[in-house]
Amino acid sequence: MSSQQRLRGIKVLKAVSSAVRLHILNLLFDKGPLSYTELMNLLKMSPSRDAGRFAYHLKFLLKTDLVEVDVESKKYCLTELGKMVIDVAEEIEKKGLKVQKVLVRTSRYSLEEFDVNKIAESLIKEADLPVDLAQKIAKEAERRLVKAKTKYLTAPLIREVVNAILIEKGLEEYRHKLTRLGLPVHDVSSLLAKSAALQRASPICEEAGKTVFEEYTLLNVLPRDVADAYLSGALHIHNLSQWVLKPDEIVHDMRFFFKNGLKLEKINAFQPSFPPPKSLEAALTLVLNVVMQSAKELSDAQTLEYFNIFLAPFIKGVEVAKVKEALRLFIFTLSQCANVSLNLELTVPDFVAERPAVGVSGEQMGKYGDFIEESQLLASFIFEVLAEEGMHKPLLNPKLIVKIRPETFTDVKAAAALQEAHSLASEKGTIFFASLSEKNGKHSAFSFSGCRLKEDLKGDWEIDTLRASVLGCLTVNLPRIAYECEKEKAKFFEILRERLEMSAHALEIKYRELKTMGKGLLSFLMHNADGDQYLRLEGSARLINLAGLKEAAKALHGKSVYEDENALEFAIETAKYVSDFAFKSDKRREKRLLPSALPFIKASERLAKMDIERYGVSKVCFLGTRENPYYSTFSKIVLQDGEKFSKALMVEKEICQWLNDGCLTVVELGDTPHEPNELLSLSRKLIETYGVEFFTYNRNLTYCLNCKKSWFGLLNKCPSCGAVTTLTHFKRYP
Repeated sequence: MSSQQRLRGIKVLKAVSSAVRLHILNLLFDKGPLSYTELMNLLKMSPSRDAGRFAYHLKFLLKTDLVEVDVESKKYCLTELGKMVIDVAEEIEKKGLKVQKVLVRTSRYSLEEFDVNKIAESLIKEADLPVDLAQKIAKEAERRLVKAKTKYLTAPLIREVVNAILIEKGLEEYRHKLTRLGLPVHDVSSLLAKSAALQRASPICEEAGKTVFEEYTLLNVLPRDVADAYLSGALHIHNLSQWVLKPDEIVHDMRFFFKNGLKLEKINAFQPSFPPPKSLEAALTLVLNVVMQSAKELSDAQTLEYFNIFLAPFIKGVEVAKVKEALRLFIFTLSQCANVSLNLELTVPDFVAERPAVGVSGEQMGKYGDFIEESQLLASFIFEVLAEEGMHKPLLNPKLIVKIRPETFTDVKAAAALQEAHSLASEKGTIFFASLSEKNGKHSAFSFSGCRLKEDLKGDWEIDTLRASVLGCLTVNLPRIAYECEKEKAKFFEILRERLEMSAHALEIKYRELKTMGKGLLSFLMHNADGDQYLRLEGSARLINLAGLKEAAKALHGKSVYEDENALEFAIETAKYVSDFAFKSDKRREKRLLPSALPFIKASERLAKMDIERYGVSKVCFLGTRENPYYSTFSKIVLQDGEKFSKALMVEKEICQWLNDGCLTVVELGDTPHEPNELLSLSRKLIETYGVEFFTYNRNLTYCLNCKKSWFGLLNKCPSCGAVTTLTHFKRYP
């Protein structure tokens, strides 16, 4: 080492021998470039009293090349040599104090010696912090952790300290990326207690997993405004925990599997494969496996469209007893799978009748129009089996969607099957009725939630309605907007547009995520057969659901839509505004954005509760009770005689005409028995007089496990055996 180098080293050591100069170096390291005045203020020096002393120390640091001046900003900053000196000074301090080694419990379930460099590496890798900034945050975290004098550290504790520093420095964007996902210890304990009470362990893992992915989606997938809107109760994001993992629903096309079979070994080597079916039993087994495989990759419902038509070729020449027994076994097994609907046609519409019929071994067997009698027999058998299976205990799954076309009422066999459907509806069946005609879209496919897919994207009914999914759904809290706008109509629609834009943006993000990762996440739904992918993700529907439309109108006008013309006009205007927004978005993005009013009960309950907490029970217009409030998300009409019932239907018709991509009318039957003929007559009136396109009859039921009987209404004691604790209540809608 030359004498000149030794002299420079002595000057550097002399520079840091002063507490003031070392403090200046630390300030520049922690806070970055600072001006002359800022440095004096941070050192708590007086410009009039300490100017000379401060200038001396600063000049000393400049001469030793530990500090330099930025020409443009006129601020002082550390040189590379200055940074090295800070590191050496800290090491000397540690050695001099003989700080006890601190151990860290890592996420890898091991104990390691604390290393500040790992904090910096984590900040750079996980949060994308610049290197200099990461090192500063890491050193600050080290100082605080050492000062705490804890026996050992944990990875979550270190992360909490680092996140606190990031917040203090206004670096919240980086803090979001670094946040640890998971449940507090108390919440896990609560889950354990709940699972022990249910005598099942699986809910613990399910709920814990949901929480992690919900937090991940809110922090790292969705924009900040959308996440905040969800957390505040302005919006509800359905199936949030699976937002980037799964679509919500699918409309199946069984012909794809009848033709190609089910080659599961290409997806999972441990799964069996099924060739194209050679019998009715094989076809039903194949359908069951399709449903079970699809359930793993969907959040909600599955629809087996044209179920009896596509299955009809398989019962040609089969004995009636064998057909019914095969259906009975199929329905019993399917009842164990949640949220599946069988969509039945009581006639064979012309556009389906012309299509080649896929039969045994995937071979063509003429056209579906050749199997009209078989398809009607299948529908009738399904009604019989469901009536027999649900004779005592209500059978809530599978759901049935019965399509009613103009010719249904004139075709003798179709009319007889429709009578059977209404006999089932009058008792315990879960049946929905869909009205279809040339005027309102004869090619439409419905799910039991009420979502409707039309021939409106490519102009081809098979492409637009089959193998298509409901991508996802957001529910907009309309009463919240009514409270926020302070009865200013223009402001109401301004806020509404913001919420609609947020919803459309969130749905677009979900589409992009699934399109990018779908091949891995949705290996079954997106598998290929001869180059043809099953799920048509590009044609997926995106739902914007409205909660509390009638309550919002009442909040603004003081009266309900059934009592006040102004309130009704406002509700219609709002529904039309949402419909116009969706239509324009469709044209602009070439996507299916569907406005709807569907019975998503959990969403409506959550939004109503949050509004009551925010505004108070006296200000909020809601349905239900104070303990169990909810907002209207579908049309609910109590069956009664006279003008009131007709007026309610007319009001619903005025509103629902703008939400016909998803609108369910629920007719409450109450506890009174109703004859099938009475309901059949009412259904015809709903369709032909009031133009109701999708509806169901509903009643509450009570089932007694002790005597295996059920009754209309929600009873507190079994009328047969007097039991109290063995009762189960079935309530589809609030």
